[in-house]
Amino acid sequence: MAGVCVAVTPFKTLHSRLCACVLVNSSSQIRGYAKKPAAKGKGKGMVKDVLKGPDVCKDPERLTSYAVGVNIYKQGEDPPLKPKEEYPAWLFELNLGTVKKLHELDPESHEYWKRLRKEHIWRFNKLHKGKKI
Repeated sequence: MAGVCVAVTPFKTLHSRLCACVLVNSSSQIRGYAKKPAAKGKGKGMVKDVLKGPDVCKDPERLTSYAVGVNIYKQGEDPPLKPKEEYPAWLFELNLGTVKKLHELDPESHEYWKRLRKEHIWRFNKLHKGKKI
């Protein structure tokens, strides 16, 4: 009967009809929370499994002849490294060090404005979180 508005008498005022609707709609429901599922096989005495990462290759011959860790599949081998001449020139010009600071970049370059925008977003996010700069 919840959700149904029943008028008590046709001659009652609007206020009494609203009160009657509220009384009919406010049914008392008693519900509890669902039971927590029991843990299967993991009790206080159980030993937890420790996740371990992949094995680290320390063989210098393999490290210099194969791209170790590049193979994403469970099966198969790592691809062998090709001679330097077969790779594009820009690959060896990549900056692998620390990122250049904003004052080290040229204000006329695209990288300067990209970095400025990033730092502005980081500053805005810190201010939005309520942190002091």
